[in-house]
Amino acid sequence: MLIDAPSLYFRAYFGIPESAARATDGSPVNAVRGFLDMLAQLIRTRRPDRMVCAMDYDWRPGWRVALLPSYKAHRVAPEGGEVVPDTLSPQVPVILEVLDAIGITVLGAAGYEADDVLGTLSVTQPGPVEVVSGDRDLFQLVDDTRPVRLLYVGRGVAKLEDCDDAAVRTRYGVPADRYADFAALRGDPSDGLPGVPGVGEKTAARLVERYGDIAGILAALDDPGSGFAPGLRAKLAGARDYLAVAPTVVKVALDVPLPDLATELPTAPADPDRLLDLAAEWNLAGSARRLVDALALRTADA
Repeated sequence: MLIDAPSLYFRAYFGIPESAARATDGSPVNAVRGFLDMLAQLIRTRRPDRMVCAMDYDWRPGWRVALLPSYKAHRVAPEGGEVVPDTLSPQVPVILEVLDAIGITVLGAAGYEADDVLGTLSVTQPGPVEVVSGDRDLFQLVDDTRPVRLLYVGRGVAKLEDCDDAAVRTRYGVPADRYADFAALRGDPSDGLPGVPGVGEKTAARLVERYGDIAGILAALDDPGSGFAPGLRAKLAGARDYLAVAPTVVKVALDVPLPDLATELPTAPADPDRLLDLAAEWNLAGSARRLVDALALRTADA
């Protein structure tokens, strides 16, 4: 099980009021509690044997920005860095400390986003693999042959959608291995991807179905007999420069240099005393216990 940690802890932060989860000193721990409870539920219901939590070591890689300057530009803080709620940032180190005490592997890579780490692990770790995220871009990792599935948590972990290639086709009208081309055509304001003006999801899906990918679409633009309606041809031609770089920006890297790592999910905390101290310091006893209990289920199953 590959966890998109930023996706989950952002959802936890916005899903649980700060007033409902505070440490003894009054500091909010809503993201920490919510994240740990999500992991506990995933472990309890999906019963993975291996787990890695991927982190953003570079949330806006320079190589993507060089290709498309608008990439996540609206999320850059005035002083630089990503716009993150003031009360969320201090909670991330607490999450990492708890994961370390439990013994769950955390991994990031300089110059890459968590998505890229997840993508590389999805093709280098032995399957089956389940990727957990609320990021639509990760539909492109779905691969029935390995198999790799996306557990999409856009509506929360309790309502996760277990997606194979057929689910992606039903949802968007394209196979998973063409999702990145589809997304580049459609655009995504949350990532600063403009898309092709006037091309929505249905038109994007039809274009991918007919021409295969953006390279095929660009090649067809140069063919007078390719069958584009004049208006659509003009829209695509006007976005030619964007379309030349967008697929590289949208596609998840599958070749991130990663170290050898232990992925086995423990059945008990690696450092129980430290976990107890963290639980007491941050008022996390309930969430820590639920996660430990979920891990122990694997021992009981065995």
